[in-house]
Amino acid sequence: MPIVEVHLLEGYSAAEKSRLTRALTDAVRLVVPASDEAVTVMVHEMAAENYSRGGQSRSPAAALPDPKQLALDFLEALEARNLEAAEALLAPDFQMTFPGSKAMTTIGALINWAKDRYHFVKKTITSAEAFHSESCAKVYVSGTLSGEWLDDTSFKGIRFIDRFVVKHGKLISLNVWNDLAEEVRK
Repeated sequence: MPIVEVHLLEGYSAAEKSRLTRALTDAVRLVVPASDEAVTVMVHEMAAENYSRGGQSRSPAAALPDPKQLALDFLEALEARNLEAAEALLAPDFQMTFPGSKAMTTIGALINWAKDRYHFVKKTITSAEAFHSESCAKVYVSGTLSGEWLDDTSFKGIRFIDRFVVKHGKLISLNVWNDLAEEVRK
């Protein structure tokens, strides 16, 4: 039965601590063959005045946003055509690629690229998973696409996978895989 103890400065919300304990449980289970119920995580909180580093009291750093929620918020903003909200989630060096595209760095470039392919696309999300590796979070979102081609015919049930990389609370990359090209050939 693995037991993980974490010492934190006071100031994190219950939701943030819940995210932390879930992530620690998942991290343990990557190595130890234990069920969720067998992994115990204890959070010990300490008042800022009872902690110092380098002889100075410290305040807790702000929690990073949930990377999975960040990716889902981005997709929702794109679908709603709230381009300003979508752009606000991007890091300055953001890049995205879609099947058959070159790297794009702005939402405007994506819209320009897509305008010769279809009128619109909507996503039905069936799963979203996040994990941390190599100093950033990776988020995989999968499901199916539906929408309308340029000839006004509709399509649906087309598989997709989006892979986001998140660093410092911003999206730094998006790679998209889907079967739209297969549907066009029919």
